[in-house]
Amino acid sequence: MSCKKMYFMLFNRVTDALEAIAAGNTEEAKQILILAQQDCEEM
Repeated sequence: MSCKKMYFMLFNRVTDALEAIAAGNTEEAKQILILAQQDCEEM
């Protein structure tokens, strides 16, 4: 996967996590970020 695609994937996941935090779902945000980290490590 290109760096550009990885950047956009990570950016979207961070946006999702921020939305979860704003909604009070910190555990969901944590899981989103953990999965994003794992996906980037695999790339």
